[in-house]
Amino acid sequence: MKDPVENCGDYSRIEPLHLTVPDGDFGRRLDQVLASLLPQHSRNRLQSWVRDGYVAIDGQVEQEPKRKLHGGENLTVSEPADAHGGPEQPEDIPLDVVFEDETLLVINKPAGLVVHPGNGNWNGTLMNALLHHVPGIEAIPRAGIVHRLDKDTSGLLVVAKTLEAQTDLIRQLQARTVRRVYLALAAGVMKSGGGVDSPIGRHPVQRIKMAVVPESRGGKPALTWFRIMESFPYCTFVECSLETGRTHQIRVHLASIGHPLVGDQVYGKPNAKLPDFPRQALHATRLGLVHPLSGLKMQWEVPLPQDMRDLLDKLRYG
Repeated sequence: MKDPVENCGDYSRIEPLHLTVPDGDFGRRLDQVLASLLPQHSRNRLQSWVRDGYVAIDGQVEQEPKRKLHGGENLTVSEPADAHGGPEQPEDIPLDVVFEDETLLVINKPAGLVVHPGNGNWNGTLMNALLHHVPGIEAIPRAGIVHRLDKDTSGLLVVAKTLEAQTDLIRQLQARTVRRVYLALAAGVMKSGGGVDSPIGRHPVQRIKMAVVPESRGGKPALTWFRIMESFPYCTFVECSLETGRTHQIRVHLASIGHPLVGDQVYGKPNAKLPDFPRQALHATRLGLVHPLSGLKMQWEVPLPQDMRDLLDKLRYG
């Protein structure tokens, strides 16, 4: 069992929350009760805090989110210090802002921009740019980022500017009500559109890759729809719609049916017949969601970036 203080950083700036379980919550799970008492946080986030030892019941650390409660218990939530941002530094990196209000920021991310700092990319990321662009966003976990695009995938990405908006967007993603549409160039000639309904998980051998993995071995449900936009001698321009949002989902699913993305060095194979392209040919072109504050349905669309337009023109005209 983790020591809830020793393992979660500096608590000098964040006071633990002291809550009482309502008597009417007899028989409810700990994560359910926390979600009702702390609606500004998603249940996934609260479950993680429980598993990591940040929640105590009557003074005893509890690490099982499904623990049944009786009502009247005293809960102590030692909110992780890094839940409200990390040591990342603001950087004046230009952003292509498609939409912005007091709640949301929608960005057209260029290929090559890493979304979140990580191994080998601790600076020059979208998060660093957000910390500069939106003063105070460091108070929100992951600087408001609720979903990611791969470094070499371009297109639309939404960022929450308030904790309440972030929680709402996470719930929309979980409910599969966020509409995400991509344009991609796939290797091989597809005869018809369709869907790939195959679970995705970490590759059993090559751990930096994802793969189609049975749910019994840790794979999570994943569904991608695709339709043909234009056909070429050795590749096909397709539109892909996501029902789920697994890591590398489109790349893994199309590769699994024999049509890896052009330029994909991870899931594709060398093929002299395919056009040379320095990244996976994938662009998030359309994004739709319900505005967390107004409740209005909103949608944005951005055209293909110049490199993918040039790629298609080369295929069309030689």
